[in-house]
Amino acid sequence: MEPTAALVAVFAVAVGLTLYAGALDSLPADESSRRVAEPTLSRIHENLTETGVADPTDLNDSLAAGPAGYQVAVTLAADGERWRAGPAAPPTAATAARPVSVRLAPGVVVSGRLRVEVWT
Repeated sequence: MEPTAALVAVFAVAVGLTLYAGALDSLPADESSRRVAEPTLSRIHENLTETGVADPTDLNDSLAAGPAGYQVAVTLAADGERWRAGPAAPPTAATAARPVSVRLAPGVVVSGRLRVEVWT
């Protein structure tokens, strides 16, 4: 085997291991956080859309639907606007999102997106 080919092979393996380690580092440290994001989104969605439409003014109240022992942040986006409740989430927070109808004013309902971030 030629020295150049061996060096290229070693370099490729080193790059592969670096990328793999970086991907693992970006995952949440706590797997339970990842499993809790979807159920948290469902509970917050139910809480926020009791009338079938989300009202941005109720966003802070929806935080109470988060699981005990976890931090939760909720973001509602619609028609170019964004509302947020809760603390700033770390990059490793588990996330889940779904479409939702949002009331912008009396009689004005538009499509939006509800997103939750959950971490310990």
